[in-house]
Amino acid sequence: MNSLTFLTIIFFPLFFLSTNPIYSQGFNCVTVPDETTIIAAGDSGKIYRSFDSGLSWNAIGSPVINYNSISSADFYTYLTAGNSRVYRTTTFASAALIDIMIPGNHVFNSVYFLNDSVGFVCGDNGIVFKTSNRGANWTQQNSGIQPSRLNSISFKDLNNGITAGDSGKVFITSDGGLSWTPVLPGTTKRLLKTKYFSDGIVISGEYGALFVKHGSSDWENINTRIISDIRSVTGMDINDVHICGGGGFIRNNRSGSSAFTNFESNPMMGGLTDINFYNSKTGYGVSRSNRAVIKTNDGGDTWQFTQGVYPTYIWERKISFALGSGNALCRHPHNRNTFFCGLGNRIYVSRNDGEDWSHIATVSSGVVMHSLYVSPVDTNIWVCAIEGSPDRIMRSDNYGSNWTISILGAFSTYGQPLEMDQNDPSVFYFAPDGGGFYKSTDNGNTFNLISNYPFSSPCDIIVMWDSSDVILLGDGPTDESGAKIFRSINSGVNWSLALDDSTGAEIPSMSNSVFEKNVIYSTEAGDNLFKSTDYGSSFHPFFEIGFLNWASGICEEDPTLIFDGMYGNSCYISSNSGVDWSFTRGVGNYAGLGILPASKDNILLFTTSGVYKLKTSYNGIVSVKEKIIASEIPDKFMLSQNYPNPFNPKTIISYQVPLLNFVLLKVFDVLGNEISTLVEGRHDPGNYEIEFNGSLLSSGIYFYSLAVGGSIVDTKRMVLLK
Repeated sequence: MNSLTFLTIIFFPLFFLSTNPIYSQGFNCVTVPDETTIIAAGDSGKIYRSFDSGLSWNAIGSPVINYNSISSADFYTYLTAGNSRVYRTTTFASAALIDIMIPGNHVFNSVYFLNDSVGFVCGDNGIVFKTSNRGANWTQQNSGIQPSRLNSISFKDLNNGITAGDSGKVFITSDGGLSWTPVLPGTTKRLLKTKYFSDGIVISGEYGALFVKHGSSDWENINTRIISDIRSVTGMDINDVHICGGGGFIRNNRSGSSAFTNFESNPMMGGLTDINFYNSKTGYGVSRSNRAVIKTNDGGDTWQFTQGVYPTYIWERKISFALGSGNALCRHPHNRNTFFCGLGNRIYVSRNDGEDWSHIATVSSGVVMHSLYVSPVDTNIWVCAIEGSPDRIMRSDNYGSNWTISILGAFSTYGQPLEMDQNDPSVFYFAPDGGGFYKSTDNGNTFNLISNYPFSSPCDIIVMWDSSDVILLGDGPTDESGAKIFRSINSGVNWSLALDDSTGAEIPSMSNSVFEKNVIYSTEAGDNLFKSTDYGSSFHPFFEIGFLNWASGICEEDPTLIFDGMYGNSCYISSNSGVDWSFTRGVGNYAGLGILPASKDNILLFTTSGVYKLKTSYNGIVSVKEKIIASEIPDKFMLSQNYPNPFNPKTIISYQVPLLNFVLLKVFDVLGNEISTLVEGRHDPGNYEIEFNGSLLSSGIYFYSLAVGGSIVDTKRMVLLK
């Protein structure tokens, strides 16, 4: 049974933060010192801490700098911020941030503490420092390390450690960092994260780089089949490793999945920058693009937000054009930030993930483009299906400057009759109206008839990942006898019927994934989204929307994220493989024709009116309950008068703590009844402030009292006027 959530789409600027490239709004790193404590840090001095599994948060006062790494051991947490300092705080309530200076002028990128005393930092120019007394003193220990940027450091015990960085540089130590030896995992990519488990090592990096070493065995170069960066590695042992990255995915290698193809459904519609597990069950994850924190209590089987958060989806129009049909969106095969789109007879390019587009080429002998491909074999080669007189397949071998006709043949008004074989990109397939199936083996230059099968009006073609023999074709019969899907197991020569649905008029789109090759989704011009779990041999109704299903999509980097678009202005989204669905609205009165979900934070929608990009925002973003306003140690306990006073409905209460102690701050009415406990817990020395919200109270006089170590320090009066 699918559950359904209806979400509102709005088009005015939001107060809360959306998932766009302004990364300063989110977090870069997260640590889990114990089962209920979380500390997350990001840019612009952002450090938030929760002691109740994310229900409420404190802000730790800090310099306005960008924190890039975090590590916890026992009661202490350490951070680096790309400067020559390390910062320390504790898991006590409202503990201050202590600035630890390391001699010299260095840039630190990673910190790792083994226990409450011994820790390491690494950074630019091959720098590694070690402390054995909680950061009071540091010793430079980078003998054997070549000058290079080091991005991550990890130790499994006091002797054995690893550090990794740019240009594939990796160094290991077996003497506690006194000397380091280079190792060669086999890459020149930038390595971003490493973790030394008791029984192995994992290193991750840019463009899907992932290396695993089991015990004393050789390094394994894992083909992750993604192009976004893998930014974090966590877990309990080498056979229970979790990775996450810019594609918004979380993957693990449990049950012998050496390629990390176990995907963990998670609701974060944004690139994940860090995940951290406290034990085999409890873990947390953060994103640079927002302040919503995700949590798992079952080892990653399910993830949810740490508080009452739900997403709001906004489809932002990026190109306005009135002649869209089929799905002429295309990703650059080698540049992950570049996308192409064909609208009318024009081709547009975006070089910043679909945010901005410019007209780059024109197909002169055509009217409306239905399909577009940029060849991975040679990116100068472009092939498209375009309406003309008659319809045709056109080809350019000079980046769209000039075009020639490859084959003529009428095709469906809304269809996508052209497909490139992703397993062999020199091969293209073409299915025109009225029967016949054509194949090109020369990058779309010439096509040959390989089957006379009597298709009526083909709408879409897909090729099975890793098996080009298996091809599926969605048909839209002109005799209105129903929507049909045909299947071939010999590269399109012979065909059999896999779906015959009389309730739908045609099959507008199909989608499949490299990660779940047995799963195929298909829309129909009727009520149902269909699903196959047997490589397209058969299909069954999977999700019913009661309107014309049209565009379908599976996220290229996380197959648990799927889309079902309507031939209208709406789209359904599921981030857990169709268990739950969210309804989005907001692309005007124009038909959604095709979806290109490159990653969870880069989803493009092709419509009859142009191109849209999905932006996701969250309500209930981490709220700051209390913050430190200065880390200087005061000379006495003191409670200040609230400001403003009188107030409506919010006011600020400040207080000072000169010694480590248990602090209690409560609010009472004039009869002495307790109204609220604002602060309760151990405090490091410092100056603090907290906001009190009286929106649920009546106008009148109230009192607030500060108690330390069980004794009342002071009580003050405040007035609420509404």
